[in-house]
Amino acid sequence: MIILQLNQVAVGYGKTPVAENLNIKFQANEIVCLLGANGCGKTTLLKTILGVLMPLKGKILINQIPQIQWTKQALAQFIGYVPQAHHSTFGFSVEEMVLMGRNAYVDWYSSPTEKDKAIVLQCLQQLNIEHLYHRTYSQLSGGERQLVLIARALAQQPKLLIMDEPTSNLDFGNQIRVLEQIKQLKQQGLSILLTTHQPNHALCIADRAVLLHQGKIMSDGICTEVLNLENLSQIYQLDKNILANWRVTE
Repeated sequence: MIILQLNQVAVGYGKTPVAENLNIKFQANEIVCLLGANGCGKTTLLKTILGVLMPLKGKILINQIPQIQWTKQALAQFIGYVPQAHHSTFGFSVEEMVLMGRNAYVDWYSSPTEKDKAIVLQCLQQLNIEHLYHRTYSQLSGGERQLVLIARALAQQPKLLIMDEPTSNLDFGNQIRVLEQIKQLKQQGLSILLTTHQPNHALCIADRAVLLHQGKIMSDGICTEVLNLENLSQIYQLDKNILANWRVTE
């Protein structure tokens, strides 16, 4: 089943496209990694799928329904979003942070219900971080904060999870912990689209890789076929001999 489809989509700001002629199909229960150099349009594409930006051209189908027919509330219930790890300047507890994921289900001026709070605890348990329930979010480690952001997205009870560089700024151990959780989320039935600058991460967890280069899709397919020295040297502007020494491909 196709859960997300882009037909001749152009994305950008104002009238200036950052990436265009994008044709991609995402299957249900699939992990897809989007790779490309800074400025190639990865984050802009994610924002467009999320409805934060409108496509400049083309059509986006979500669960086979045109994106323009989705309400913001329905879209927030279908797609969960995990931003890059960040530091909060507010003293929110972990419970309060994850409860924010229930906003798509809570009416204006209403308070979270016991059901909402139960879902929050369930999401924390799903990621094995229920012990952080009463902790202050800003006092957590980078890896713990990232897992809390994933829990917040899970509280939306989405079918599709979009993640923007979920392992950025994390140490090696926390990168592995987050990647393992992503694999488990797929096993639990979620479809996942994520951006990364780490080809090895895509090789470890993804079913497919999509390479963006100079605003176009350069390659789309099985990771072991797409993430080769020729493609990676082109999108990151590196000499193939130098790249080979870093063992970033299989």
